[in-house]
Amino acid sequence: MMNDELVSIVVPVYNAGRIIEDTIQSVKAQTYENWELIMVDDSSSDDSIQIIGKHVSEKIILLRNTEGKGAAPARNTGVKAASGRYLCYLDADDLWDPEKIEKQLAHMKENDCAFSFTGYEFADENGVGMSKIVHVPKKIDHRHALKNTTIFTSTVMFDLSKLSKEDVMMPPVESEDTAAWWKILKKEKYAYGLDESLTLYRRSKGTLSSDKQVAIKRIWKLYREVEGLSVIKSAYCFVFWAFHAVLRRI
Repeated sequence: MMNDELVSIVVPVYNAGRIIEDTIQSVKAQTYENWELIMVDDSSSDDSIQIIGKHVSEKIILLRNTEGKGAAPARNTGVKAASGRYLCYLDADDLWDPEKIEKQLAHMKENDCAFSFTGYEFADENGVGMSKIVHVPKKIDHRHALKNTTIFTSTVMFDLSKLSKEDVMMPPVESEDTAAWWKILKKEKYAYGLDESLTLYRRSKGTLSSDKQVAIKRIWKLYREVEGLSVIKSAYCFVFWAFHAVLRRI
């Protein structure tokens, strides 16, 4: 039975012991209190489970990923267990502003939308904001989402009275989050953006260069193999994708 005012938050966890306490506290600090936090451990070998275990309650649930290794299967395990009408994804190393849920839920209701996302700020390894804020459009459709991957996983919210759980589950591909947004936007005309920074996106300095190389390969593979775009169409979208990706980081 779906709880109409409950917000379900799904967090995949893998060896996040160093930072998971901060993530949990950022959810506990939410001004909107009707939430459940579903932590899905993906075979962590550190103390993640022990740390999460100290917080387990009626509102904070710890599950084990049973659908195969990786963030996408872990998220999908969490989605299946979710009881709320509204669903959010939050990565284990990211942090929310205390008013994130309250403001985004109001935005969802105001626009009567199924899919929303917000702005965010890049943060350092310690979760301290770096004053680099990513702004988002008021809305985006499938065609524009192909050229601008501005939707960040830890900022999304879905209305499961308008979308099914199957709709929001992530496919077994690389860059599964982007592939999921494109899939949803083939069903829903728009995703609605709230242009306010309500999430801290923690980044590790040591991985930025390799991330760029991986991202390029993954986005091209999504165009060609997931979306089935021609080489010309893929190249067209890629140019815009690269422009927006660089713009977000300068």
